[in-house]
Amino acid sequence: MSGASTPLGGRSGRSTPLHLRDVVHEVVRHFRNEKDSEAHRIFRNSAGHKPKVANNVLLPQTVNPDEETVPGIDTLEAPVIPLPEDSLEYAPTTGVKALREAVAAMYNAEYRQDKLSQYTFENVCIVPGGRSGLSRVAAVVGDVYCSYQVPDYTAYDQVLSAFRRLVPVPTALDAENKYRLDVNQIKKDIRTQGLEVIEGEELEELVHVCRDASATLIMDEFYSWYMYPEDEAELGKTVSSAQYVDNVNSDPVVIVNGLTKNWRLPGWRVCWVLGPKNLITALSQAGSFLDGGANHPLQLAAIPLLDLERIRLEKLALQKHFKAKRDHVLKRLDELGLHVAVPPQATFYIWLNLEQLPAPLNNGLTFFEELLKEKTIVIPGIFFDINPAHRRNLFHSSCHHFVRLSFGPPLADLDKGLDAIGRVLKKARREGGHAFGHSYKKSIEGVHQLDKHV
Repeated sequence: MSGASTPLGGRSGRSTPLHLRDVVHEVVRHFRNEKDSEAHRIFRNSAGHKPKVANNVLLPQTVNPDEETVPGIDTLEAPVIPLPEDSLEYAPTTGVKALREAVAAMYNAEYRQDKLSQYTFENVCIVPGGRSGLSRVAAVVGDVYCSYQVPDYTAYDQVLSAFRRLVPVPTALDAENKYRLDVNQIKKDIRTQGLEVIEGEELEELVHVCRDASATLIMDEFYSWYMYPEDEAELGKTVSSAQYVDNVNSDPVVIVNGLTKNWRLPGWRVCWVLGPKNLITALSQAGSFLDGGANHPLQLAAIPLLDLERIRLEKLALQKHFKAKRDHVLKRLDELGLHVAVPPQATFYIWLNLEQLPAPLNNGLTFFEELLKEKTIVIPGIFFDINPAHRRNLFHSSCHHFVRLSFGPPLADLDKGLDAIGRVLKKARREGGHAFGHSYKKSIEGVHQLDKHV
């Protein structure tokens, strides 16, 4: 860009020249109405992009024309967020102060009303996604043993592989214990990694054990709203280790959460880490070189979403809706002869055991490949056998005979997927195991096909 033809103008004390701001505002002034754009008109006339309106409020658009909305949530008034000029600048690496205050206030109101020690904005670090939060935490801890579970979330594999100061120690969860953490085992090998959902006395004891041992407890609470109590009077209840923290600045409890799952806004990349003040200071420094901080305008847009009354309504509607979908999928799996030994009490996933199926369909990878032919995707269980840096031989993995199903999609899509599973099982009964385990397209063939078009 030539400076000779562009007036320099003054500066506002910020990093961006005023003349560039003037250009931006001029473009917005002339072209902000999408009706003036032929491309926008074509886009909006495509399936799935018709404007949605509830209570005379224009709602955010979705790509899928049948995209699911949760009854009781889609009617809430959509906030209109002004974007001040300052939002064009970088946000602090710890996040916008007003959002940090809103996060702290939410945890205090939800879980710490009877506690003398209260969270403040200084206990909150806003991060651009859960992986970013975990990466920041991993970057500031010392050389430590880091216990993790099998099976568990696949992103932990990358974190434990990339940060070599963490020495990974696997611990297997088993069906006999309903894949729950054994607190007595934790006393033997203190854990410092994201955990399965536990609550009540078990969660309280876990926090106490880590406090007494001066062991950092990192809690992944992204699914903390997805709870399915059998007693409808308990609907709306959620769980957080924040409830059992005595002193917010000395207890070694680190909570990672955000808008991704509970608020169903994964594209916003607005999440947070909650913990002692000294940790937040360290996370700020790590953020400077790891990710640069979360999106500034979307942090401002997130503040109204943490309104306590809005949260109360959303939690109740969310749990009713997803519990109904869970029960529907479990019922249909039972009808297909696929009994789920440990029905999920949280999240929106089902850990399905295939061992009763004939070989090779009882292998998660084969089951996955056969369902691909039916245009249906499940996740092979072996993907959740976390194996940082490939230290273990997974040939005899306990996860081989499992797949993970999600009941997150719309109900109609779930039924299509379940119908596909039914067709595969019917084929197995009709043709036997010899019909499976072969004629799969290798990924390397796909790469060669791509080369022809480059």
